[in-house]
Order: sequence, then C-alpha cells, then structure tokens
Amino acid sequence: MTTSEHLSGTTGDDAIVPDTKDWTWVLERPCADCGLDSGAVGREEVAGMVRANAAGWAGVLAGDPEALRRRPRPEIWSDLEYACHVRDVFRLFHVRLDLMLAEDDPLFPNWDQDATAVAERYGEQAPAAVAGELARAAEVLAAAFEGVSGAQWARTGNRSDGARFTVESFARYLVHDPVHHLYDVTGERV
Repeated sequence: MTTSEHLSGTTGDDAIVPDTKDWTWVLERPCADCGLDSGAVGREEVAGMVRANAAGWAGVLAGDPEALRRRPRPEIWSDLEYACHVRDVFRLFHVRLDLMLAEDDPLFPNWDQDATAVAERYGEQAPAAVAGELARAAEVLAAAFEGVSGAQWARTGNRSDGARFTVESFARYLVHDPVHHLYDVTGERV
C-alpha cells in the first residue's frame, strides 16, 4: 500500500503515477510518518483498530464535499480519494483473508489501486455514500478477523511480487494502510 508522497500524481489526463514501493517493511519497524508500530500490534487488536479507523473516516467525510474533493497538491490525493482507497482496501483484504482461510497457500489476484482510483472516479464519488460503504466494509473485515482462531492465524497467502503472509502478519500489515492514510488527511499520529 502507499502513502501520500507516493500514492498518486496526476498527469494532464488524470492518470495516476503508480507507487512501486514495497510497504512490507512496516512489519519490521515503526512508521516514522504515522507512528504506528505494526509489528507490535496484537492480532486481537486488529478488529478494533479497523472499526476505530472507520469512525475516524466518518468524521473526515462529514466535511464540506467540495473541500473533500480538493487535492492539496496535484500529486497528493484529496481526502475523498484517500477515503475511497481505504474503503477498497478493506474490501480487498476481506477477499484475501477469505482466500487464506479457504485455500492452502493461495496466490492473491493482483489489484492495481491506481487504475481502480481512475476507473472508479474516486474524486467524484459522494462523500456520504463513501462514508457508509467504508463503515460497512470495515465492519465486515473486522468481524472476519474476529472469527479467526487457533491455527488459522498461521495460514498463509502470497502476493505475485513474492511477499508472503500468515493471517497474523497480514492483519498487522493491513492495519498500517488505513491508519497511515487517516494520518495523511488529519495529521494526527497514533
């Protein structure tokens, strides 16, 4: 996943500059930007952190719709675009968690977050609708993590770039993305 400095940059045709950084380092050390130490997050904490993050986004998305659509700089997403991305991350991680629990060592289908942002016209979506969708996606994902128990935490899954996760490391990796993006728009560190 990505941060504000790498998430998006536009060209004249609204294309987004892809982020190619490998963010799995957040499992090894705290993030100097948002302050989250993902490696220290207990797996039992993830569901609550997802729900708390969704509540933070509800506050952000209650703001002025035009202000939410405004990018602070052309290469940095607007608050609304970040919120759409977080909603879609929650949805994607639920799909991937289900794969890890249902299949032995699955390979996750690739997801181009930048192409999704353009195709789904993130900056034009209705903030109130995004708030509801984000809250629902967060609740579904949080409940799915609450349903994980015992040996399921050790089940594995893989990205096509070679990154390999257990359900437990996957949960810790996940939580950094929405926390970091909420920091991107509010400036509030964890």
